[in-house]
Amino acid sequence: MPPSTEMKYRCLVFDHDDTTVNSTATIHHPCFVRFLEDFYPERHCSLEEYFLKNFSPGFIPMCREEYGMDDEMLHREERYWREYVKSRIPVAYPGIREIMTRQREQGGLLAVISHSFRENILRDYRENGLPEPDLIFGWEMPPEQRKPSPWPLKEVLRRLNLPPEQVLVIDDLKPGYDMAQSCGVPFAAAGWANDIPQIEGFMRENCGLYFKRVSDLADYLFGEENAL
Repeated sequence: MPPSTEMKYRCLVFDHDDTTVNSTATIHHPCFVRFLEDFYPERHCSLEEYFLKNFSPGFIPMCREEYGMDDEMLHREERYWREYVKSRIPVAYPGIREIMTRQREQGGLLAVISHSFRENILRDYRENGLPEPDLIFGWEMPPEQRKPSPWPLKEVLRRLNLPPEQVLVIDDLKPGYDMAQSCGVPFAAAGWANDIPQIEGFMRENCGLYFKRVSDLADYLFGEENAL
């Protein structure tokens, strides 16, 4: 299908956790709490702290700096997490499927750059009835090729042969913003996953686009007549 003249961006690059699916509060944080109970019983991590540390400096720096995890323990935590998420499928936010479907119907492209594994992303898309992405770059990539590195977004631009202005990155956390900034790609902050003032304040101040509801993103992309 040729691109529609109504399409604002040729490609939408979605983050996965807390942008497409509601997963931190329902899966990832409970998993991390259980991991701490098993291996660091004297330590605790609230949901708000978990959001804030994933926002900045990021999950791996948090594990190293806050909990003193070395490489061996980080690998153990990853195995623990992968086993935990095998049987737990997060639910897509209402309205996300409609946005992705509309983008595809207009001849647009979809990509995912995430800190989840490709296999889990594909499963979550399938179980939530979402269109399969054209490209996925997940946690299976080498550390230097994960966001906030510009590498995965540069690959999206290269493989799809698109200029930066025809792509929109949609993400809820700072690593996605940093990646988009480094590539000169427009960025939209997804603000529907939490109400943490520090995160919302940074995103509103620094991002050109901030959306508190999925329906606000739909309005921006497709016009008010397509409101969810």
